[in-house]
Amino acid sequence: MGGADILEGSFPRIILLKGAASLTGLAALLLAFAVNAHAESWVHASARKGDVTLASGQQVAHVVTDPADHAVVAIAAQDLRDDLATVTRGTPGGGTQIWIGTLGRNAAIDRLVVDRRIAIGSLKGAWESFLITSVDRPSPGVARALLIIGSDRRGTAYGAYELSRAIGVSPWHWWADVTPARRAALHVAKGLRRFGPPSVRYRGIFLNDEDWGLVPWAATTHAPDEKPLGPKTYARLFELLLRLKANLLWPAMHKLTQPFNADPANAALADRYAIVMGSSHAEPMLRNNVGEWTAPPDDFNYVTNAPGVQRYWQTRVASHARYESIWTLGMRGIHDSGMVGPATLDDRRATLDHIIADQRAMLDRAGIPQAPQVFTPYKEVLDLYRAGLKIPDDVTLMWPDDNFGYIRHFPDAAERARAGGSGVYYHLSYLGAPLSYLWLSTTPPALIREEMGRAYDRGARQIWVANVGDLKPAELATDYFLSLAWDVDATRARPIDRFVESWAAENIAPAQARPIATILRDYHRLNFDRRPGHLQYYLPGEKARPSPLSIAQADARLADFAAMTSAVTALESHIPADRRDAFFELVTYPVVASAAANQRFFAAEAHDRLRDIDLPQALQRGAIAHRADDMLRDLTHRYNHAIAGGKWRGMMAVEPADGQWRSYRLTPPLLPAPDVPALAATPRANTPPPPAPLLTPRDFTPAKGWRQGDGLGRHGNVLAPTDQPGPVSATITLPAGQWQATVDILPTYADKDGDPLRLTLTIDGIDYPLTAPRQTGDRDWALAVLDNRIALPLPAPLATGTHRLTLRAADPGVLVEAIRFTPAIDKDDLH
Repeated sequence: MGGADILEGSFPRIILLKGAASLTGLAALLLAFAVNAHAESWVHASARKGDVTLASGQQVAHVVTDPADHAVVAIAAQDLRDDLATVTRGTPGGGTQIWIGTLGRNAAIDRLVVDRRIAIGSLKGAWESFLITSVDRPSPGVARALLIIGSDRRGTAYGAYELSRAIGVSPWHWWADVTPARRAALHVAKGLRRFGPPSVRYRGIFLNDEDWGLVPWAATTHAPDEKPLGPKTYARLFELLLRLKANLLWPAMHKLTQPFNADPANAALADRYAIVMGSSHAEPMLRNNVGEWTAPPDDFNYVTNAPGVQRYWQTRVASHARYESIWTLGMRGIHDSGMVGPATLDDRRATLDHIIADQRAMLDRAGIPQAPQVFTPYKEVLDLYRAGLKIPDDVTLMWPDDNFGYIRHFPDAAERARAGGSGVYYHLSYLGAPLSYLWLSTTPPALIREEMGRAYDRGARQIWVANVGDLKPAELATDYFLSLAWDVDATRARPIDRFVESWAAENIAPAQARPIATILRDYHRLNFDRRPGHLQYYLPGEKARPSPLSIAQADARLADFAAMTSAVTALESHIPADRRDAFFELVTYPVVASAAANQRFFAAEAHDRLRDIDLPQALQRGAIAHRADDMLRDLTHRYNHAIAGGKWRGMMAVEPADGQWRSYRLTPPLLPAPDVPALAATPRANTPPPPAPLLTPRDFTPAKGWRQGDGLGRHGNVLAPTDQPGPVSATITLPAGQWQATVDILPTYADKDGDPLRLTLTIDGIDYPLTAPRQTGDRDWALAVLDNRIALPLPAPLATGTHRLTLRAADPGVLVEAIRFTPAIDKDDLH
């Protein structure tokens, strides 16, 4: 039937072509990687025996659908026609057709199934799955057809976009200006390819804090004729989600944004694109409280105004029962605040029990009792859950991170047994305490892999949502998050650098993919040490203080940023002309802007430190800070006004962009007075700081129960325990003197939020149990998430000589970044 067999199972992206049945599991896995990473493996330019020719000699295959199929199938089919025309410049013709259809909704495909012309295996009834195969003479007058068959409406759409991607159209072709390369001929290798079901049932994003860029851009540039955000913007977003095999959106909901459902065209459009709509933890029952609750905020009170609140929710249930939605249950205050009304914890719990029962009764009366429902124990609601709040068994529990990429709670055995399962709400962007990070996307893909992979392993597989802010410039992080959600095992099995290389090859330039991946690795490593939005070393409300870095240490950091910037500059001339806008958006702007932000901050700090002791050097540093500030202004102006012909005007701003939410925004940098003539100065020796003794994960001998987590931390990887970690050891020789040993771990959480992290370090036969208390919201937590590190000092110093260090035990979730050694301070020296 197409010359292939399907490897059935949980993760059927693994494909066994005929003649390859003897492949080992490892070889099959590598083949799956090749199929996913390199479209050339099954769509190529030169015809081979058995291929299906889609384009040749200015002719391209007809794309055929059934009018009885779902609306999203027609949308995806038209996008495929457009993509084929863009890539080949050809017109429909020839003897080959592409048939796209959903089982049970495409008469021609169903007839082939009945006649056993094609074998669909377990496709029928599967969730969001599809297969791609070929058949000769499927109907009179058609010599050959490439079939894209979906188990349901999204599965079919995903199949059409999978072929688009294979011929060279990136999911980011519009959102990141990734111009498809011209290909005059397209031939599909013989074989049957099956995709799905996805690892996570509902996978999507949350547009949030959109007043930063998304709404200003839409209102002034993309769709000035409609109140933002409207159908023109959401149509582009829905297309992207389908191309990334996502299926869920929490829409933008800030005060300046028109509520999603204020324009009925938005919900109707989501239904046509088969996008499931939900709402954030603070917006129950698909309501946008900031924009839709018109009574006083104090009236949003279920104790004193239950009938008014019920009418408010019931109206939305009545209007949207016909749509595929996920209903958020519970209640908080207006705009991410605590619930109004009940005063005590017991009263709040009892009130919330009553609210959830009433909300479910509304869904029952509307005839949709089985509609997916979700409850998020977020902020103060988590306390109610721990105090005994009973959530119905079929409701999904949505576990949040701490807003900085570290998941606070992982399902226990009882929670894993619940029919509704668990999900994760994860932040790639955040507006809130202790400091926001809204400007550049700096969360390493490796942290996403570690945290979301751990959540998946512990049963959080029902819903994954990432807060992506304005979406741009979080393209890579969004792509990686959704790739994990679609196929968690295959995605996390690939080293991060290999994933980023493939992503760079697809979206920028194959010939430059490796150096781009190296640049982005350094970008994430340097900004993990301190995000650009966190370039102040005191908490809001505290007395200002400088960074803990000496001038020499800061200069060493800036040298790394300068080397990264030089690598970007060196690559620019090697990027194809039609991909240079994409290169700027995806690489140049975030890399060079983060470097300039660091240069501005540390040069201004050096000016202040040197002002009273070396005025000429201080003035030179001040001039450097101003040049960096000018660089940021020029880069951002280019993003908004020059790239893609001004397409992104209004999208980009530099942190802090305005004076709102000052209690958790970066303090605007204070630069020295401008236009002060620089004095002649004797060149200052820029001596790098002497390297301190250090053990990184690579220094430890491999041991059962431990693994190296690549792409994460200041040193390129972390040491992570598996379920039963054994001892893992390293040795170090310390110079003369007394040395303080400090174990650096990432600020992750134990399986249960509130439990401490524990590990035991043995040095020369002496055990040192180490404990890291984890209390979300306290000062230690705030400092840890800004540093991306918890430092655990040992109680006794070490003397000169060779020492053997062994990690003997660690809680799940402990990620060891390094063991540092610094000169011990004699207590007598402090007097």
